[in-house]
Amino acid sequence: MTSDDPVPEIRDRGAPAPAPERDLSPQLRIDAYDARTRPLGPAERRSLHELTVSVLWPHRDHDLDLFLSLGQGYLATDEIGRALGSAMWFPMGEDFAMLGMMVTVPRLQSRGAGRWLLRNLLHATEERDLRLSATRSGYRLYQAAGFVPVGLIRQQQGIATAFDPPADLPGLRIRPARPGDEVAIRALDTHAFGATRARVLDALLPLSHGMVAERKGQLCGYALSRPFGRGTVVGPLVAEDDDMALRLAAPLIARNTGRFTRLDTPVTSPAFVDFLRGAGLIDFDTVTEMRIGPHRRATEGAVTYALAAHSLG
Repeated sequence: MTSDDPVPEIRDRGAPAPAPERDLSPQLRIDAYDARTRPLGPAERRSLHELTVSVLWPHRDHDLDLFLSLGQGYLATDEIGRALGSAMWFPMGEDFAMLGMMVTVPRLQSRGAGRWLLRNLLHATEERDLRLSATRSGYRLYQAAGFVPVGLIRQQQGIATAFDPPADLPGLRIRPARPGDEVAIRALDTHAFGATRARVLDALLPLSHGMVAERKGQLCGYALSRPFGRGTVVGPLVAEDDDMALRLAAPLIARNTGRFTRLDTPVTSPAFVDFLRGAGLIDFDTVTEMRIGPHRRATEGAVTYALAAHSLG
């Protein structure tokens, strides 16, 4: 496809569609050179790491290896192979995908590279409902492409401090996850997340320390923690209410006392956020969750209290 070829039509998914553009070509003129895209794969991990460093993201090699194993996307480079931008999508079942790892080097963030990469992603995922976490710098780009805001994701992080553990709740048992819990964890996650992401959980579980909530012998909540970025991330976390959520999070945060810990939460509950602050996870930043298609995240029953990652939901 050359830059003069027509752009394939992107289906209408209930949101204002951007004006037809002619930028799905694998080549884009930026400044005095042509940028090109190539598929992202394990061989591009070094370039992807250079991009994340350029925007001060904390991802380590093992984080990028996980994303590259679960998603697909594009790397934009200049004529001598320098990385200029990236964009990935992560399939969740047959009709849903998360978009993530949308990075453009700072000097080119107003030159159209991000829009060019996003339109390639939208073309690749045109039959799916979509969700993403938008930074402030990317919000207008996604809004112009038809994404609508869902709510804020709060990034709580810091050095975990000692705290008084919450008292046990009658009838609710919090215990470490063990082999055999995987089926129930997947079912809870599918309900809360709004799509099947068994492949993601299959990748996360061996990397994670987990806790589950059990009532009358049935699992009703779960939480995982794993190495990520500067230390440890707690998530995903699925619970029925604040009381369950903070009791699932408490042992995972406590085992990391004195070390950097992060939790990204879409809930606005003062009780849960105040608990995190008291454990040393202070307010750091927010991003905006946005979607194309219906709002699929559960709002009752077992719901999401912490993300696995911005790119994985």
